[in-house]
Amino acid sequence: MPNVKPSTVLGRQLGDELRRFREAAGLTTAAAAEVLDCTKGKISRIENGHVPVRTPDLIALMQAYGVDDPASRERLTALARRANRRRREGWWHDYSSVLGDSYRDQIEMEAICDSIRTYQVQLVPGLLQTAEYGRAVTVASRTWQTAEEIDRFVEVRLARQQRLTGEDPINYWAVLAEGVLRQEVGGPAVMRAQLEHMATMAEQSNITIQVLPFSGGAHSGMFGPYLLLSFPQMASLDLVLTEAPTGNIWTEGESEVAAYRGLFDDARTSALPPTESLALIRRAAKEHRP
Repeated sequence: MPNVKPSTVLGRQLGDELRRFREAAGLTTAAAAEVLDCTKGKISRIENGHVPVRTPDLIALMQAYGVDDPASRERLTALARRANRRRREGWWHDYSSVLGDSYRDQIEMEAICDSIRTYQVQLVPGLLQTAEYGRAVTVASRTWQTAEEIDRFVEVRLARQQRLTGEDPINYWAVLAEGVLRQEVGGPAVMRAQLEHMATMAEQSNITIQVLPFSGGAHSGMFGPYLLLSFPQMASLDLVLTEAPTGNIWTEGESEVAAYRGLFDDARTSALPPTESLALIRRAAKEHRP
C-alpha cells in the first residue's frame, strides 16, 4: 500500500474558501493559474490543501477574486499563516529521530482535531495505552533497536495522550473488539494494569469506550482498525486513518469518509453499551493474574 500524506486540515479549509471566492468571481482554474503564472494543477493543489500558499500568491488571488472585504482578507491571511506555521512547528518535531513522516502526520492531525472515533480489533489504542503496554508493543514491532529509541518512542505515545487530559481535550470514542482485552501484551501484570487504566479513563466525560463481545457476531466494520478524525471547521474536512505495516493510509474524500462514519455507527450499535463495556473491562482485568 502507498504511504499517503494527508492534506493539512487548515490548508484544506483555506483552499475551500479560495475555491468559493474563485467560483463566485466566475473564474476558472485556468484563469486563476494565469494570475500566478503557474499551472492549473498548482491551483487545484492549493484548493485541495496539498501545497502551502505564499503570501504574495494569496494577495494576488484575493485581488483577482475581488475579495475586498477587510474581514475576509484578514481571515484568509490568518488561516494561511496558521496553516504554514503548523507545518513547521509542534512538540513532536523534538522527536524527529524516532518518528517517520506518516506518524508525524498523525500527531499533527490529532493536535488540531476536536474528536476521534476509532475501531480497534487487537491492540489498545495508542491514546489509551500505559507506558508499559506501549513499551511492549514498541519492542515487538522491531522498528526501533536501541533502548534509547524505544524510550523516546514511548515518550511520544504518552505525550500524545495530553489530547485526552490536557486543556481543551478532544472527544474520544473507541469501540474495541473483545480480543483487545484478551490479547496478553507484556505479560499478565502489564495487561491487568492496562485494562485498569482504560477503565479509569472511561470514567472521563470526554471519553466513551465500548466493547464488541465475541458473541456479537459479524458486522460491517469488523475487517480492520481505523481512526476517524473530525475537525471544528466543517464535516467535509474529516479524515480517516488506517494503518499498515508500511505506513499510514489517509482517506479524505467525502463519500469515502461518510462510508467510514457508517461503519463506525454499525460497530457502536453492535457493541455493548458503555456501562456494560466498563464492567467487562474490569472483569477482564481481574482475569489477567500477575
